Amino acid sequence: MAILGTILVGLAVLAMLVFAIQILIMAFKTSMVWGLVSLFIPFGILVYVFKNWQQTKKPFLYTLACLPVQAIGYALMFMGAASSAPQ
Repeated sequence: MAILGTILVGLAVLAMLVFAIQILIMAFKTSMVWGLVSLFIPFGILVYVFKNWQQTKKPFLYTLACLPVQAIGYALMFMGAASSAPQ
């Protein structure tokens, strides 16, 4: 079970990274300043997403959809580790 959990977490993190890069590319296409703000200032990318909601809605919501998959993966990893622990 731990292996399946690890695979789910890895896939979710990879998908979230792809969608974050898509948003970052959109920010750089808007302007160099937005791209740099999104890249270097904490939560700057969220400000960009909310200011440009119509463009960034899809990748942002896909990123949020990856969170339950990641949580299920962590739960499977925990259950796998707990079941194989010595008693």
